[in-house]
Amino acid sequence: MGIETITIETDARLTTVDVTDQIASVVPDDLESGTVTAFVAHTTAGLLVQENEPRLREDIEDFLSDLVPDEGHAHDRLDGNADSHLRAAMIGPDVTIPVENGELVLGTWQSILFVECDGPRTRSLTVAVTPHSE
Repeated sequence: MGIETITIETDARLTTVDVTDQIASVVPDDLESGTVTAFVAHTTAGLLVQENEPRLREDIEDFLSDLVPDEGHAHDRLDGNADSHLRAAMIGPDVTIPVENGELVLGTWQSILFVECDGPRTRSLTVAVTPHSE
């Protein structure tokens, strides 16, 4: 147990990627009880728990685009991606999921989605597994 890094390739400026299976693969099968924390060390990407349904993922992307205009922010004078920073700030950089009997404890329709706000890019996702003592 410990910390592992997962690489994620994105193909659009604003997109979602289901990373549930990659995160679950880091959890040892024999872990009776614990937590897994996934963290994105980027200021223009985030993680959320939501249903992995293509139309809903499109709705999430559209919602973020509608909520934060692409242009007109002070930071744009520096590098033109303030919208990406603002969208990622609303999502947050991490999720923590309980683990029981080597499995992520997620609801029936829950998945872990990586949200790219400034792609396309190659990103790193840090995953830490912490066992709990009984």
